[in-house]
Amino acid sequence: METIWFLLWGLLWAIYFMLDGFDLGLGTLSPFVAKNDTEKQILYQSMGPFWDGNEVWLITAGGVTFAAFPTAYAVMFSALYSPLMLILFALIIRGVAIELRNKVEGSGWRDAWDICLFVGSLVPALLFGVAFANIFQGIPIDANGVYKGTLFTLLNPYGLLGGLLFLCLFCYHGALWLGIKSTGDLEARALKYARFLWPPLLVLAVVFLAATWFATPLWANYLQNPVLMIVPAIAVVGLLATRFFLQGGAAWKAWFSSSAVIVGATLFGVIGLYPNLLPSSIDPSASLNVTNASSSPLTLKIMLGVALVMVPIVIGYQLWVYHYFRHEVTEEDLIY
Repeated sequence: METIWFLLWGLLWAIYFMLDGFDLGLGTLSPFVAKNDTEKQILYQSMGPFWDGNEVWLITAGGVTFAAFPTAYAVMFSALYSPLMLILFALIIRGVAIELRNKVEGSGWRDAWDICLFVGSLVPALLFGVAFANIFQGIPIDANGVYKGTLFTLLNPYGLLGGLLFLCLFCYHGALWLGIKSTGDLEARALKYARFLWPPLLVLAVVFLAATWFATPLWANYLQNPVLMIVPAIAVVGLLATRFFLQGGAAWKAWFSSSAVIVGATLFGVIGLYPNLLPSSIDPSASLNVTNASSSPLTLKIMLGVALVMVPIVIGYQLWVYHYFRHEVTEEDLIY
């Protein structure tokens, strides 16, 4: 049961990054890709029906961490308290910006919320990458689960590399989404940004994979079980496919390929971690794994039953929302 929930834990994070990734990327790109208020309105409405539903997966991933692996949850929110709180505040600011921007007419009001959207999107996109990269290489926790570092300990070269990779990947994902949802000059500009971001994304991905070999033990599981190499292969093929589909003007196919990159990259790290959840960089015996950090077998069984009922309902609802709002956003659709 512990292994099942470990895989579900990783899958939930992958789904969250896939869905909310384009929102975070759009918000980060917003000051650059949208040139006037009408284009900004289209950008907001291209994610308006989806962003809060996408956040459900973050709550679910956090809830699973708390319920299935409570010890890991406690240590994680202690060791990574500063970046996680910054992420939380940023997500709150972003949500408020989306909801309040059009409540008052006036350029000052809207410009202020546009800045909040940018900051509230960039910070989580960057810090999620920093946090997970640090988990991949191990964080300095002792046998009592006490974190032996500061916020700046997490801002190490590998952690920052992970942050830049997540940020670039989410911006690329968001540019593709805006290219799908918009028309005219905004669509052309969004796809131009996607083409511009692909080469640095490729470089960051290659450098991150190489750095992972030296900075983390993630590759060990793949060397012991070569069949698992299909996971990073999905990410690599997806990244190459996005370029191919983008050049061919197939934006939807490019976006789904970008989704495969995000899911493959997340699962690459998660599977490489197994059986650890929070490896310790100062004492391997102090690492938290699926055995010493999990809830009781009965709890995990009850949770699995609930998940098998509720998760398909959530997926079904979100599929309906994406289908219902699948059309492009035009000026006629804008709500002021």
